Parts: sequence; C-alpha cells; structure tokens
Amino acid sequence: GPPKRPLARAVRRRPQRQVSYSLPYRGSPHARASFPKTGYPMSDTSLTLPPINAGDAPQATAADEREDFSALDQAGRAVLLGSIVVVALCGIVYELIIGSVSSYLLGNSVYQFSITIGFFMFAMGVGSYLSQHIRERLIYNFILVEICLAVVGGLCSIVLFLTFPFSPAMYRTVMLGFIIVIGALVGLEIPLLTRILAQIGGTRRSIAKVMSLDYFGALIGSVAFPLMLLPSLGLVRASFAIGLANVLVALMTMHFLRNHLPNVKRLAAIAGVILFGLTALVMMSSRINAFAQQHLYFDDIIWKKQTPYQSLVMTQNWKQQDLRLFIDGHLQFAQSDEHRYHEALVHPVMSFPGAKENILILGGGDGLAVRELLKYDMIERIDLVDLDPAITDLAQTFPQLVKLNGDSFADPRVHIHNADAFVFIRDAAHRYDRVIIDMPDPHDEAISKLYSVEFYAMIKKKLRDGGYVVTQSSSPFFARRTFWSVNDTMAAAFSATQSYNLPIPSFGVWGFHLAAESDAAFSAPSTIGVETKFLTDDVMEAAKVFSKDIGPSGAPTVNSIFEPRLYQLYLQDMRGKVS
Repeated sequence: GPPKRPLARAVRRRPQRQVSYSLPYRGSPHARASFPKTGYPMSDTSLTLPPINAGDAPQATAADEREDFSALDQAGRAVLLGSIVVVALCGIVYELIIGSVSSYLLGNSVYQFSITIGFFMFAMGVGSYLSQHIRERLIYNFILVEICLAVVGGLCSIVLFLTFPFSPAMYRTVMLGFIIVIGALVGLEIPLLTRILAQIGGTRRSIAKVMSLDYFGALIGSVAFPLMLLPSLGLVRASFAIGLANVLVALMTMHFLRNHLPNVKRLAAIAGVILFGLTALVMMSSRINAFAQQHLYFDDIIWKKQTPYQSLVMTQNWKQQDLRLFIDGHLQFAQSDEHRYHEALVHPVMSFPGAKENILILGGGDGLAVRELLKYDMIERIDLVDLDPAITDLAQTFPQLVKLNGDSFADPRVHIHNADAFVFIRDAAHRYDRVIIDMPDPHDEAISKLYSVEFYAMIKKKLRDGGYVVTQSSSPFFARRTFWSVNDTMAAAFSATQSYNLPIPSFGVWGFHLAAESDAAFSAPSTIGVETKFLTDDVMEAAKVFSKDIGPSGAPTVNSIFEPRLYQLYLQDMRGKVS
C-alpha cells in the first residue's frame, strides 16, 4: 500500500536526479498501485521504491554488465578455478626465486627475503587496486597478465645473475624493478578472476573459492620450491619453467573460453611464440646457467651443483693448478694456501696436553681439516658433522679434491654425519676431547646461531675434562667487531679463551679463537708435534699478538639466539661501517 506521508514529503524535498529499483515483492497481490506523487506503477511481482538521490545508489559498471559469464560451461569454470591454483603457485615461486638469488649474491638471507616479501606484497596491493580500472574484456586482460608474467617472471633469474657483475647498486635497482612489476601483475590476477566467477556463483561463493584456491596454490609453490624445483632445476631453469606454467594457463584459458575473446588468433600467436621461446630457454638452461655463473668467477668452473641447502661451485686455474670451492658465492678454500688455514685451525688446539682420542669437527665437509687430524696417531674416533651431503660426497668422489684431502674420509676412524650441527651437538651421545668448528662466516641468522652463547654452552657439556674448543672467526681486519664478538660470546660460556691471527693470502688476515673450561688451560706449554708446511711454534706465538688496528674495540658484545647481534655486526663490518 502507499507509504506514510513523511516519506512522500521527504521525496518532494529532494528533487535531484532519480534512480528507481525493482525488487521482488512477496506480499499480497495488487492489481496496480503507485506511490503518491511518483506516478510509478507497481506490478503484482515487483515493488518499486521511491526515487532516491543517485549519489546514494551503488554504481554498477556497464562494461561488466555487457560481459555475461553466467553461461560458462563446466569446462570453462574448471579452467578458471584451476588457473587460480597455478597462478598462486607461480607468484610465490617468483618471490622465492628473487629472494634466493639475492641471498646467493648479496648474502644476509633474512634481509633479502624480508625486502622481497615486503615490496612484493605492496606491489600486489597496487595491482589489486589498479584492477578496478579494467572495466571490460576481463578474460582477455587476464590472459595478457599471464603472458606478461611468463616473460618478466621467466627471465628474472637470469637477468639478475647477468646484472650483478656490473654493480651491486644496479643489481638492487633491477631486483626492485622485478619485484614491483611481478608483484603488480600477480595482484591483478585474483581480482579479475573473482569478478568473472562472481557472475557464475555469486560474490560470496566466488570470493570463498578464489581465496581458498589461492592459498592452496601458494602452499604448493612454497613447499615445491625447496624440495623439488630448486634441487632439480636450479634458480635459472626454475624461473623459465614457472614462466612456462604462466603461458600454459593463458593458452588453456584461450582454448576453453575462446567464445569470450576478441582477436583469439593474434593472442594465441603471441602466446605460442613465448611458449616456444621459454621451452628453448629451458632446454638450453645448462649453457645459460654456466655462462651466467662464469661471469661471477675469475677461473673456469669445473663442477657445480645446486643442493636444497646451498649453491656449490668448484673452479680451477689451469695455469696455476689452483682448485677453489665456493659456497653461495663465498670462497671456502683455495688450493694454493688452504694448508695455512687448516693447519692454523687444527694444530693449535691439538698442541695442548691432555687426551686427544675423540675429536668432533663441525663443518669441514671438504675433508681438509680431517687430513690434518689424521697426522695424530693417538686419535681413535673423528665425528664430522656437515649439513649438506653433497659436500661430503664431493670430498669422496671428486678426483682433484680427493687428492687434495688425501682421501681422508676413507679412514675407518672417520664417521660422517649429515645433520644440523646445532641439533647434533644437542643430542650427541659421545663426549669429546677436542671440538673444531669450521663454519662459514655469520652472514645470516641461521649461521649466526652457530656462534651463539647457547651453542657454546651445549658444546661445553659435550667436552671431556681438560677438553678444548677452536673456531674460525672471520678476519679481525675486515670484520673486527665480528671477530671480537665471537671471543666475547665464547668467554660468556667458557672460563678461558685465547685469540690468534695469521695471514692467509686468499682471505687476508684471518682469526681464530680457542676456549677451555680450565682457567689455567692456556698457561700450559704447547708444542706442534707433527709435520706442517706453514705453522711452527714460533709462528704460533707471534700469532697471539694483535696490532692496534685489529685488537679489541668497544664494549663486549655477546651473541645470543634470542638477541642475534653477530650477523648485524658482520654486515656492518662488510659495509665498512664503524659505530
């Protein structure tokens, strides 16, 4: 029936442009009815509301209304739903690839992944916001987004590798560009698919389906990357392969939804060319990867492998017969002077009196430290713990390295454990007379925990009475605060420490720290009683002297798992920052 008079008076006071709405009417049937002063008829199946201000009405997009997707067949709907899973997988893998390349080339994985994830999420938000301006050809534009992602994302890894040798600043600029572009394109995908599917199943259901499938695809991508893609394909080939996935989504969408697309043949031709190009890149990826890596090293690459944990590269200078091992781009040893490093690591801790039957090495998967230990006949057992089995396998099978380490792993006294050193030392059943820590520099939080006071406290519990510990501790010249922070941290766990430094041409001035539980541990005379190429008792005495520019500086800094200060100090030292 007619509305109350106040409503009619309100309508007369608002003479703006008017919009009417027809709604289902479930009340008693009426032959005809109209609101006072409106003249709008009301049928028996609809109720016409009085005119209201047009600014209060929701704005419908005419372009969307012209595109009717409600009649999509079951195959078309399945393709769109499956596309959500694939595009989510591709998006997260691109993010992981860029973060991994940056960690590999620049170090500090926590920082690199934080920057990558942060800007990627921001760019996704920008892409989602911009999607509102795409008012028509939703499927067509979705396919264009997939084609662009296939090109930009597929090439991101190799371009980053080729950019790095020019300048770190140029690399960071290109990296940020890739993150923004790929993130924005990924941000466009989901809103477009949601708007298409909303016409089929309604907004509520379409949002639920799209978001659940999106999260599911992200889960698959984040799990598949470290377990399958990275170990089997590597960074460069993985980016090509994921680009292929994007272009295949575009082609599948074209095939099943061709009736909703203009210029299908031209679009298919573009996608076909990109498909062919990425397929060719996948097939040639070994050569491309070798070309890119060769620009990162001075010598010839003779062996390389991407493992689930790190990138391993062996190089050799054929003129000087200098074999070198790099882990994630960082030099681990050079054949020309590795004897200096490993003699300095092993023999000082073995020179002190006391039992030396049971030895633990944390790290040292190349077998070179074990080679030095096997010079001591009194040793009964050597446990070597290295996380990556690829390194310990390399030390036992690669002819040049086997020759260099004297086939040390073949000795029956050596027991290899491919495990996390932190977990191993926590659960170790044996107790040891000497512990030798040969870990990489603390360039990220994961490695920094192996230089923490908690880690040293666990090692102390596994030491026998009168036992000693030694750790490599980076350069007191290039990483001065890092070096002395390691000493401060060991001093917080042990009663006595001793520091020393030696020149190693490939690394520069390099430092080590000894620790023991007895206050008088380092007052006892020590003698190097085995054959060496470099180290002598006199050299060792001189190594305990630190010049003014590499001596202790500033207040003590103890590194803890709960306050990981060491890796921040290391990054500042590498950038030349002085507090």
